[in-house]
Amino acid sequence: MGINFKDAVGLHPEALQLRAERTRILASNIANENTPGFQAQDMDFGAMLASTQEASDGVPAFDSDGNALYRVPYHPSRDGNTVEIGVEQAAFAQNANDFQTSLTFINMTLKGLAKAINGQ
Repeated sequence: MGINFKDAVGLHPEALQLRAERTRILASNIANENTPGFQAQDMDFGAMLASTQEASDGVPAFDSDGNALYRVPYHPSRDGNTVEIGVEQAAFAQNANDFQTSLTFINMTLKGLAKAINGQ
């Protein structure tokens, strides 16, 4: 009887890929905080993860712009920039924490499998 690693780690590898893409989007928002007319973007992580799980190949269905959503600012600026640094930093920190959680889960699962294989 073989070990199916995809079943063992669940959706976490796909979640890590999506978290990495979201990190890229959020970092771009932070970098363009002072760019006039820049429109802050984000992704609907839950919807993207669900569509990834439904896909037969398990590859996240994101691209550089196609699945990005634009943020509606709480306090619009005169220059048309919709980046609010506090919002972006909070989203970035939460995303980093969620990334680390998935990574920790995968690590613990693989360590548990290694112990089982070694008979411990």
